Amino acid sequence: METRSVLDRFGERDWETETDGTVRFALVGLGWWTVDVVIPAIEQSASCETTVLVSSSAEKAKRLADRHEVSEAITYDDFHDGAATDAYDAVYVGTPNAYHLEYVETAAELGKAVLCEKPLEATVERAERLVEAAEDADIPLMTAYRMQTEPAVRRAKELIEDGFVGEPTHVYGNNTQPILEMNPDPDQWRLDPDVTGYGTSVMDLGIYPINTARFLLERDPVRVSARMASSHEAFEDVPDQTATFTLTLEGDLPLVCTTSQHAQQDTQLKIIGTEGTIELTPAFHGEATLHLSSGSLRATIEDTDYGAVEEMREEFAYFADRVESGAPILPDGRHGLADMRTIRAIHEAAEYDGPIDIDH
Repeated sequence: METRSVLDRFGERDWETETDGTVRFALVGLGWWTVDVVIPAIEQSASCETTVLVSSSAEKAKRLADRHEVSEAITYDDFHDGAATDAYDAVYVGTPNAYHLEYVETAAELGKAVLCEKPLEATVERAERLVEAAEDADIPLMTAYRMQTEPAVRRAKELIEDGFVGEPTHVYGNNTQPILEMNPDPDQWRLDPDVTGYGTSVMDLGIYPINTARFLLERDPVRVSARMASSHEAFEDVPDQTATFTLTLEGDLPLVCTTSQHAQQDTQLKIIGTEGTIELTPAFHGEATLHLSSGSLRATIEDTDYGAVEEMREEFAYFADRVESGAPILPDGRHGLADMRTIRAIHEAAEYDGPIDIDH
């Protein structure tokens, strides 16, 4: 495959089937991500429509429904009671981690397809219950890994499969952000272990290089060593203000990652091989830029009009395509559950202060 032919097809939806239907969504959890990113993403999509908004506050749901011309506004209790079920086909769960399970269980009881934010839940045990609920009800369940439909990532995957990097030898990932600048409240849910789960940086940020590397290379982690530290008072309840971990992927391929919720924003994923290098910088928060290097070839592919909203548009379009066509969902519940087990192992390795095997 010619490198140029891959890059010329940068925005191609290679996953798309021939379906003309529209999937109507109930959006559960109306935080800033749902309001500022998800709703505009669905508005951009020809195959998706927001028809129900679900919040703890009836007033908030109604206010946002009026603003975005959404027909139904209900509370969490209404949702669990089966309100407005004729108005939606699928459920997007965008609540904090520890509340995913209850909404997926209800959606499963109602026979609705589910797109659930990552990580799937706060703990492996709760994530297992979530996946089992979907499987028992035989509903489509997708883990919301938007990087898997990001064009830069999909083109990178094609190049890797075509041998652009040769045999992969090393992988490096980084994902950092200044969470207290983004939200100065020290009592926010991402710093509450009862809500976020095992910690804050690996659960919220480290999951990006972990899953994107798995997708690109089709190799799962089998062993891990890790170090973590928390020194700022706002992080006293979570162990990983900063974290560094090395995953050994299948085939003895090392993936070295750094992540922090108390550093300036920086995102990167770099795959080095015997023949070339593929790097995504920035990588994980919109405007992914693809850098290629092999012999005398140097190329940078950037789409400055492609941000977080567009990434979510593609994710929702992919999910709707799978719901309408019945085609298999790649990042399904079991796929997301594997990452939960890896994240648990990273935290266990940091506490153990030595390498451990990952039990999948």
